Amino acid sequence: MTEVQGGQDKTTSPGGAPLVRNRTEGHVIACDGERAIIAAEAGKQAAGSDDYWAVGQMISIRVDDARLVGLIFKVDVPVETWDNAAKNMIHVHVEMVGQVATDARGKTTFSSGIANYPFMGAIAHRIRSADLQAIYANVSPNAVQIGELTQERSIPALLDVDRLLARHFAIVGTTGVGKSTAVTLVLRKVVEKRPDIRVLLLDPHNEFTTAFADQAITVDANRLDLPFWMFRLEEFAEVVFRGRTPVPNELDALRDLIPVAKERYRRSEGGGGAASVLKKERDTTALTADTPVPYRMVDLLSLIDARAGKLDGKADRPHLRALHNRLEALLNDPRFRFMFGSKTVSDTMPAILSHVFRIPQNGKPICVFDMSNLPSEVVNSVVSVFCRMSFDLALNSDGALQTLVVCEEAHRYIPASQDAGFWPTRQAIARIAKEGRKYGVYLGVVTQRPGELDQTILSQCNTIFAMRLGNEHDQEIIKLAITGAARSLTNFLSSIANRECIAFGEAFQSPMRMVFETIAEKDLPGAHIYEQQARLKSGSADISLHNILRRIRNDDTVEDDDGPDSWLEDSQSFGAEFDADTLAAAVAAPAGVLEKLQSAPREGLRSAATARDATGAGSLRSQFASPPPLEERRAGPEFSYQSETTAQRPAPYGSEGSRMFRAKSPPPPPAREPSSGEGREGNSLIRDFRSRR
Repeated sequence: MTEVQGGQDKTTSPGGAPLVRNRTEGHVIACDGERAIIAAEAGKQAAGSDDYWAVGQMISIRVDDARLVGLIFKVDVPVETWDNAAKNMIHVHVEMVGQVATDARGKTTFSSGIANYPFMGAIAHRIRSADLQAIYANVSPNAVQIGELTQERSIPALLDVDRLLARHFAIVGTTGVGKSTAVTLVLRKVVEKRPDIRVLLLDPHNEFTTAFADQAITVDANRLDLPFWMFRLEEFAEVVFRGRTPVPNELDALRDLIPVAKERYRRSEGGGGAASVLKKERDTTALTADTPVPYRMVDLLSLIDARAGKLDGKADRPHLRALHNRLEALLNDPRFRFMFGSKTVSDTMPAILSHVFRIPQNGKPICVFDMSNLPSEVVNSVVSVFCRMSFDLALNSDGALQTLVVCEEAHRYIPASQDAGFWPTRQAIARIAKEGRKYGVYLGVVTQRPGELDQTILSQCNTIFAMRLGNEHDQEIIKLAITGAARSLTNFLSSIANRECIAFGEAFQSPMRMVFETIAEKDLPGAHIYEQQARLKSGSADISLHNILRRIRNDDTVEDDDGPDSWLEDSQSFGAEFDADTLAAAVAAPAGVLEKLQSAPREGLRSAATARDATGAGSLRSQFASPPPLEERRAGPEFSYQSETTAQRPAPYGSEGSRMFRAKSPPPPPAREPSSGEGREGNSLIRDFRSRR
């Protein structure tokens, strides 16, 4: 074993200081075309550095004018002893990666193919920095740096943005390794290099609200406006039946009556009289239950009631009543306000798509869709709507709208089991994965469980960032995905550090083990959550139970209380006894209701009227759930009450009638007109894909 003549390799340490390593030699003693074994010496008397022959390092084997490149994946000793005072023989197992050659002009290039394999005794040594740079060089004009090589921090990790988008990508890793930070970094690089790209980021945990403060808008449950008529039948049924299997008869009724309701709305908006609407509403050949055009829920409910009235004594009547009750329950549920909250129905589709898909961008090409406060039973449907719309917009714009859809926690929407998940969501995402690049819509998948992800969709992601994975099944999925001769890189998946990953695929020149760049603390995903946790740990944060309960009850009528709940300090308030008069004054309850409630325990709530008065919209329970401030109650309008015997059927949602208890409210404000330029680009696109259905 001799030192290479003039053989010093000057590199830089992780801290940036110069680091000089002696390049000692080893010799090939075995080779099978894919792997080779090198005999070398190590120990205090050896010329090489301590980490010279370490697992994960790259080495060179000289063969003629080329230098074969190998990755060390195992090091052992031929005998099970070690002499600390002398040199020791070691066996270095390497996987052949490719070869580096220098042409007549002095340019060093890397090829993943191997022309000539090493012979016995061929000299091997640690790779030169110049050869490493040639291996990982990326000459694409759209290449950006996202980090550094783990083995050599002076060599940048370069990513080809165009290839990353065109063939989709995935970021996988267990909890806490930095996946969200990696997503933030990659997306910032993408929009920096490709200003034409629009990004829709599906955020299930409200992590990315602060990550793109200067480049993104945030849409959450309170700011989301996604009317029910934009849902396809399967998506709407998922909401109506709360994630359960739809009742066939009720689903058939929706399929038949929704097109009629759409036609009724269309004709009424077109100025036709009621008689002409009734006469022509059967002519609905141009509309289906999936066509994204508006209709009124009051029309759908009246059509259900009309059909039920024609079926006296028939078996379908109970199903129609059940469907009517399901829809009524949705209308009265404050969690679904984003679907049914508008008091008037109009075609707001251009404004909604303009806002979510950034048309125009207005300097903010990223839309973070915060789903943390959405009802769990509606998340799948909403994701399906947005993924489907992103594909339809790209398709009908002839590729003018370039959109990247990033799915955090993707195993929720596209699980490996075909029986799990929501089929329309899986179908919408799979369509982007399989056909999206033809039309300019791309997919980014982020998950901590690649083994639980639909493997057909994962196989369409041709660039993968694999961070630390502890589960063996997840590791096997990544090992099967990596191509070429660098498969042994995946052996490090269980032990690589935070911020570190194995990156491979279309966007990289060669598979690499790399470290991501750091991001400013204020731009980290979840920064607002960490700040709040820090305040709580220091004891400087005030906790308002009032605000917590308001959010649990989905009550937007009461303003936030910035301070702690001082009233909680008076423990006597919990033991106070309220009589009927005090309780009525507190909630401005109409006369007659309290007497029913007082007698209810003795009757066991057997009376349907009593139960409805106690639990229906406008009842004492709903008023207790969201009482307005005392000043508003004193100055507010009186509540009207109709007994069950005299009241007509409650007017459905969307009409001018009132339910059992309904304060006289002012007329709704006029619909907001889009600002200059807003939504106009989308109008023709919307007409196009409506006409194609």
